[in-house]
Amino acid sequence: MTIPFLDRRPRIAHVRLQGAITPRPGFGGGISLATTGPVLDRAFGLKRLSAVFLSINSPGGSAVQSSLVAGRIRRLAEEKKVPVIACVEDAAASGGYWIACAADEIVADPASILGSIGVIAAGFGFQGALERLGVERRLRTAGTEKSFWDPFRPEQPEDAARLETLLEDMHGEFRAWVTARRGDRLKAPPEELFTGRFWPGRKAVALGLADRLGDAAGEARRRFGERARLIPVGGPRPSLLRRLLPGLSAEAVLAAAEERAAWARLGL
Repeated sequence: MTIPFLDRRPRIAHVRLQGAITPRPGFGGGISLATTGPVLDRAFGLKRLSAVFLSINSPGGSAVQSSLVAGRIRRLAEEKKVPVIACVEDAAASGGYWIACAADEIVADPASILGSIGVIAAGFGFQGALERLGVERRLRTAGTEKSFWDPFRPEQPEDAARLETLLEDMHGEFRAWVTARRGDRLKAPPEELFTGRFWPGRKAVALGLADRLGDAAGEARRRFGERARLIPVGGPRPSLLRRLLPGLSAEAVLAAAEERAAWARLGL
């Protein structure tokens, strides 16, 4: 039996970041500032804290939510003066890697997927579909670009050019963040690292995208010895109704479809 106030083992807050990064929570969970922020606050608020470990398993998602969560991690780490270690499980890709870079160091399994430092936008064109169904669409706008990327008309060259500019701007933010956080640990030129390609863990270490191979338990022992204590910190459990009937929400179905598509891009 351990008496709490006499327990002097190194204390490590252990937070799991699981799923796609989206402002719409799915029935299987997900990562957003709204859901993850309170968990991070609790983790960094533990007394006598030696470190915070983030076990990350995410194919990516919203660039905005990725940036917000990463920013919260950095702010708390600097306020509490606590080291942060990201431990990649299946994947830290795209926005998942953005969040991983908020850590001071990144460890990964040899089979983990890391990288995908790029930005993607996708949609469908339905021009002609309404006419075939006998539906007349009535659209009025105030503002010459208000109907930007309208799926019910043919793709416009000026829309495509504008979207390319937006994607390049967002990609630039992603590149700057990774460069600032990883610095001279990056071992390959930008034209190799920032193409949207992803790599398995061992290659990611060789490229400087991760620091070493390992997992949360092993890294805790390596840093703090055999007596290190990983303390799980999670969010509140969903209501009984939500657990029993997860698929009744249209938002949950949409979020699940988006997450499945994100994992599929990694072949997982």
